Amino acid sequence: MNVLERVIAAVAPQTAMKRAAARRKLKIIDSGYGNYGASRTKKSLIGWIYGSGSAHEDIEENLCVLRERCRDLYMGVPLATGALKTCRTNVVGSGLRLKSQIDYEVLGIKEEEARSLESKIEREFALWADSPACDLERLDNFYELQQLAFLNWLMSGDVIATLPITKRVNMPYDLRICLIEADRLSNPNTSTDPHIIGGVETNDDGEVIAYHISSHHPLSCDMTESVWTRVQAWGEKTGRRNVIHIMNRERIGQRRGVPFLAPVIEALKQLGRYTDAELVAAVVSGMFTVFIEKDSVSSDSVLSGIIPEEEQVDAEDDTSIELAPGAIVDLNKGEKAHDMNPGRPNTAFDGFVVSICRQIGAALEIPYELLVKHFTASYSASRGALLEAWKMFRMYRTWLANDFCQPIYEEWFAEAVAKGRIPAPGFFADPIRRKAFLGAEWNGPAQGLLNPVQEVEAAEKRVQNGFSTRDREAMEMNGSDFYRNAAQLKREEKLLQEVRDHDTDSTEK
Repeated sequence: MNVLERVIAAVAPQTAMKRAAARRKLKIIDSGYGNYGASRTKKSLIGWIYGSGSAHEDIEENLCVLRERCRDLYMGVPLATGALKTCRTNVVGSGLRLKSQIDYEVLGIKEEEARSLESKIEREFALWADSPACDLERLDNFYELQQLAFLNWLMSGDVIATLPITKRVNMPYDLRICLIEADRLSNPNTSTDPHIIGGVETNDDGEVIAYHISSHHPLSCDMTESVWTRVQAWGEKTGRRNVIHIMNRERIGQRRGVPFLAPVIEALKQLGRYTDAELVAAVVSGMFTVFIEKDSVSSDSVLSGIIPEEEQVDAEDDTSIELAPGAIVDLNKGEKAHDMNPGRPNTAFDGFVVSICRQIGAALEIPYELLVKHFTASYSASRGALLEAWKMFRMYRTWLANDFCQPIYEEWFAEAVAKGRIPAPGFFADPIRRKAFLGAEWNGPAQGLLNPVQEVEAAEKRVQNGFSTRDREAMEMNGSDFYRNAAQLKREEKLLQEVRDHDTDSTEK
């Protein structure tokens, strides 16, 4: 304690104590992050209004508003629509296709037998997946359901699917897929159970044990009373998966998903408003209007002369004034027309929009060039943007395959084995053999090639050096199957050889 502090302590002990306490607080606060992002004394951070809670307060309690706003952006803001459809097209495309990958070493069978069984599995799966009969509503096949589920996940944050059993004529498989929109997964009206959050029920350990699904959409105008059905996540006796919850968590303890556009809702909405305003201003500036000033008073209403009343869009609204191209407006005595030039098109519009789009693209992990479908940079820059985007697309594709395609495929496979359509000895008895039979890859649309020659040469070098396989390169390059390609090439070469032999015999004769 210095001399000044001793004097203050002798004269005003309480003041001295406050000063000492303040020094201790400052010593704690102004250390580490307290000097930077956590500082409470810097002027640049004093006005920062912040707050946070658990995943329940930060996410689940705000989901209704987030969902409705994201859907509204999808329906009305072109950039938002393009962002979601870009993800849907590149991640799912025409659908993720099954490529059976049996672990024949575990099963103790030869490779040729495994390839034959894989072909049989793929044919049987196509019988079910290619038909709308796999859909409980009987509208979409399995690949179209993938598109619908992924697009709904993007808009709503999550989507659930149940796997009911329903018999149908001319379809040997009874498994069905029932997609349910996120809003229907909700807490029952009378529920006060703290273990039920957003319709997802957990036990004391945090394990998800059931889902509560409303009988009809809560935002529907239908006045039918909602009834909630409790569906167990897993069958108690069979261990069968009853509900598939497609969700990508970003917080520990989170039970419901966040819409894809949630971090950029405000930016997208404001950009949409700005674009609309610029569009209206450009239209108004394109209307050449002549004003006539007279010494006498006009007998007719001035404003009614702009557009005939019978042609006005909103003639019933007295507060609106409609303009028309090439209009001639009559003014009353003493009235003067002032030139109002909106200065459109706005030369700064494009640069500003590009800057905002780049920030939105960074938040969504979609490069600006791909977000607006505008490739004007160099080859290396465009290729770098595509490669960066495809890191995200592959991540979501793997996630969708693991959380949606594979669980449904496993349920279908179990039914196929139980009905004797696919031979799989020990499938139900041994978990290791079960896993060996269920090995699969899910292949989607290829990345696309900016320079096909260079890409093909690079693929050849990867195969030659053992960094990749022909099968994988075929899938990555154009989404095809190497074994089918090889079989088709064999048939084509045989046919060409027969044609050559026929031509040779004809020449000799």
